[in-house]
Amino acid sequence: MKRFYRNADTQRDEDGWQVLLDGRALRTPARASLILPNDAMAEAIAAEWRAQGETIDPARMTATGFANAAIDQVAPHRGTFAAEVARYAQSDLLCYRADGPASLVARQALLWDPWLDWARQRYDVAFRVTHGIMHVRQPDETLDRLAAAVGACDDFTLAALSTIVSLTGSLVLGLAIVDAQADAETIWQAAELDAIWQAEQWGEDAQAQQQAAAHRAQFDAAVAFCRIVRG
Repeated sequence: MKRFYRNADTQRDEDGWQVLLDGRALRTPARASLILPNDAMAEAIAAEWRAQGETIDPARMTATGFANAAIDQVAPHRGTFAAEVARYAQSDLLCYRADGPASLVARQALLWDPWLDWARQRYDVAFRVTHGIMHVRQPDETLDRLAAAVGACDDFTLAALSTIVSLTGSLVLGLAIVDAQADAETIWQAAELDAIWQAEQWGEDAQAQQQAAAHRAQFDAAVAFCRIVRG
């Protein structure tokens, strides 16, 4: 789509913050009003629209995309959406450990155990940790409490959390981001531990590197949006 506006500004009214393109309020793809919770988000979105060239590139407008998703996809189906995110607690990456070699087992313990310990204290839950890929059922109380933590997130946070959890395979790591317990690099290193270890043993694969870079860009955008939600 060709650029059809000159200026992108922000405005606050009784409903919240909005982004104006040449004085007209921006709407979502579903034609809903793009009402934003704070000025930081409004300014981030306005900046994305200002940065566009002659052709609008949605891939370079990640904050706009997450805000649209929160309003068009999360809000109308909030219960279902939250439940899908919470399902990751049933098979959280951090609970599935390697049988060997010893160096990988030790690294998993080093990078993953602290986050399980944090979640135990933060949400008063217990985890069942196993070795191998056979499914282990987590305690019902754990699943319920982590689902409640997901449900307590606002629509905008949920939109970003969904991306973080799907990319990392870990609800615990996603909640740590939401709770501002670590930066993006720390969480990404934990999530990609197995892939990083494999690359160290057998060398880098060009296709895998390209895919990892794309996933990292999506992850960073989601983490940045979480920060913006908090203003």
